Amino acid sequence: MNAALPPLQPALRFAPELLLRAQDVRVAFFDVDGVLTDGGLYFSEAGETLKRFNTLDGHGLKLLQQAGITPAVITGRDSPALRLRLAALGVTHARFGTEDKRPAAEAILAELGLDWAQAAAMGDDWPDLTVMRRAAFACAPPQAQAEVRAVAHHVTAAAGGAGAARELCDLLLVASGRYASLLAAHSA
Repeated sequence: MNAALPPLQPALRFAPELLLRAQDVRVAFFDVDGVLTDGGLYFSEAGETLKRFNTLDGHGLKLLQQAGITPAVITGRDSPALRLRLAALGVTHARFGTEDKRPAAEAILAELGLDWAQAAAMGDDWPDLTVMRRAAFACAPPQAQAEVRAVAHHVTAAAGGAGAARELCDLLLVASGRYASLLAAHSA
C-alpha cells in the first residue's frame, strides 16, 4: 500500500523587493551567448558554429510558457544549432543577427500587446544594455561585463550557460505566484 506523499514545499527564496519588481512581468528577453550558453564560440572543422545549452535553462523556458510568461530571444548571432534548440523548446519569439536589440524587443512587445513595465531582460554585455535599462526587471549572470552587472536588479549565482537563465525563470515564476503549483504538478 502506497502512502500519499506530502506536498513538496518550495526551497527557493528571493528577496521581497525583487519579487515585487518582477511580479508584473509577462515577457522575458534573453541574450544567447553568455546567458543561454557559456559565451564560448566553438567551431567545427567545417566552420559550423557549435553551442552548448543547459537543460536546466531549457526547462525553465518551458515553465515560463506554462505560467503565461513569454520567453523571447534577441541575439547578435545566428546559427542552425540555436534555431533547433529554440524550436525544441517552443520559443517562437526570437530575433537573430541583430546588434541593435531595442527595436527588436519593441517589435516583440508590440506583437504581444505588452510594454516595458511587463518585461524582464537578461544580458551579459553592452549590446544588451538598451533592453535591460528599459525593462522592469533586469538580470545578469555573474560573468557579465561590469556595466551590465551594475544595471541589473539581480545577478545570478549560476553562470551563463550553467543555469543562470533558469535562476531568472524561477524568480519570475515565484513572483508570478505560479512556482509552487508548477512544482506540485511535477512532484506528485
